[in-house]
Amino acid sequence: MTLPCITDARRFDVGAHLPFHIGDERVGWIRENDVALLARWPDVFEIDGDADNARVTLAPHFDNVTARSAALGSVIGALAAEGRIPGWRNETYAIRNAFDATPLAYIERAASRFFGTMTYAVHLNGVVEYAERAPQLWIARRSDTKATDPGMLDNVVAGGIGWGFGIEATLVKECWEEAGIAADLAREARAGRTVHVLQSLPEGTQAEQIFVYDLALPADFVPHNQDGEVGEHRLARIDETARWIEEGAMTVDASLATLDCLLRRQWIDEDACEGIAAIFEPPTL
Repeated sequence: MTLPCITDARRFDVGAHLPFHIGDERVGWIRENDVALLARWPDVFEIDGDADNARVTLAPHFDNVTARSAALGSVIGALAAEGRIPGWRNETYAIRNAFDATPLAYIERAASRFFGTMTYAVHLNGVVEYAERAPQLWIARRSDTKATDPGMLDNVVAGGIGWGFGIEATLVKECWEEAGIAADLAREARAGRTVHVLQSLPEGTQAEQIFVYDLALPADFVPHNQDGEVGEHRLARIDETARWIEEGAMTVDASLATLDCLLRRQWIDEDACEGIAAIFEPPTL
C-alpha cells in the first residue's frame, strides 16, 4: 500500500525551480514563476538563466549575516505587502542547511517557503498505554484559522523551531502552548527518528527536517490548548489513526511523525508503508 503522505513528502519537481544560493552554497529553491518577481531587485539578486547553471544568487556584496538579512528583509516585506508571501508570523528563522550550522541570514518565517530554505520542526506523539487494553494516541485538529493546513488532523504537539530555540526548549514550549503539558512532563519525551520532507505547496517549497518525539501521557490527562492554534483534541485508537493517515485526513508532517511512532513500537507492519524508509533520509537532488 502506498500512503499519500509518503508520496507527498517527495512531491517536488526540480525542473520547475531554480536553486537559491548564498555564495557557493545552495540554501533553497525558488519556483520558476517567482524568479521574475526577484528580478525587480537586480542589486539584491543575480539571476543566471543558463540551462546548465540556472540559479538565483544573493549578490556577493552582501558579505555578512547582517547585510544579507537586511537585504532579504526589504524584499520580503515588499512581497508580503503585495500578497506574494502570505501568513506573516513575526517569527525569525535562520537560513542554514544543518540545524547546528552557523546562520547565513535571518528571514521572516513566512518567507521560508517562498525561498525554499531549510526549516526545522518538532512533532510529539502523545501515547496513552493501558494495562488491559490497546494503546491510544492523542490527536489534535488544527484551528480553522491556521495559515497552513487549517482544520486538518495533527499530532498533539507540533511546532516550528525559531531562531534562538533549541529542539528540547521548543518541545517544552510547544507542549504547553498546544496541549497544556507541563514542562516536567514534557521533558520526559523520548526522541524518535528525524523525518525529511521536500514538497511543493501553494506558498512555495517545504524543505524541512522534523524531529519526532514520543511522550507517555497519563490515562487521566486531557490536553488543553493555550494559544488558539488547536480546534480540538481526540483520543484515538491505532486503527483509527492509521485510517486517517491512509485517507489523507492528517497533515503530511503529522502522518509521517505518527507512522514513525507506530513502526518503532511495531503497532503496524512496515510492509504496509511502501517507501517509508526514504523519508528518514535527506532527499538527494
